[in-house]
Amino acid sequence: MDLPADSHVHSEWSWDTDLGAMDATCARAVALGLPAVAFTEHVDFTPFRAGDLAEKFGHLVTDGILTASELDVEGYLESVEKCRAKYPDLRILTGMEVGQPHRHAGEIADLLAQGTFDRMIGSLHCIPDGDEYAEPWELFPHYPADAAFRQYLAEIPRMVAESDVFDVLGHIDYPVRFWPEALGPFDPNVFEDELRHALRALAAGERALEINTRRPLDATILAWWREEGGQRVTFGSDAHLPEALGAGFAEAAAMAEAHGFRPDTKPENPWALTNKRRAGQPLLAVTIHDRSPGN
Repeated sequence: MDLPADSHVHSEWSWDTDLGAMDATCARAVALGLPAVAFTEHVDFTPFRAGDLAEKFGHLVTDGILTASELDVEGYLESVEKCRAKYPDLRILTGMEVGQPHRHAGEIADLLAQGTFDRMIGSLHCIPDGDEYAEPWELFPHYPADAAFRQYLAEIPRMVAESDVFDVLGHIDYPVRFWPEALGPFDPNVFEDELRHALRALAAGERALEINTRRPLDATILAWWREEGGQRVTFGSDAHLPEALGAGFAEAAAMAEAHGFRPDTKPENPWALTNKRRAGQPLLAVTIHDRSPGN
């Protein structure tokens, strides 16, 4: 099976990616045989509680609140053009991963006016906590994890309804990366109603669901995505360094194919659902043996 495009990649142009390197990532993509790569650099306008990040990103922190630096669009696009010239056989897409896009329409519009972006990922990185915003890893020590995750999932339909700037939802299971070990393995069935509600809103908004391999997406969630009307998926390693590019893609592609998703004639495009399933018809099953994180 040919590997899909990696549609969620970070380079040195993302504010949190000190070890990223666009040129080296492109070289890695060619070596792996990836048909395309999208550099979806971080765009985070929401100030949030820094927590442990204050030690590494102290220059961005004031009174415990981290305000990310803004994407240098001109420098980023120049870097993309250099890589396109150096790696002509690799399809290189421009993009952004926008945190909380429904809360920053004006700022995002200003960035979009500066150039052309092929892939826009909308991600929910932090949620309100009183008068501040916090990431899941900052919330879990202070609140029950199940309540925080339900609050996170409840925000996704609002994000879809209030922003049309993104075409792909990134890592719907983002909080699970930080799931407290004391609670045991994460079980999506505990949150079936909330996950289905978020997936249904995403499908109604005609967005694609990302299969993020940083923490492999549970196949149950992909099955619900199909059942709730989801038509398209993308694949993202969420790599912040070249070595993590495309990690877990063979297994993720096999899972997507088992659920009826097939590649487009243009490899950089999302995979689409082609096998229409009649009501009551069971889904195919696939076993994934390698579930190691991508980064």
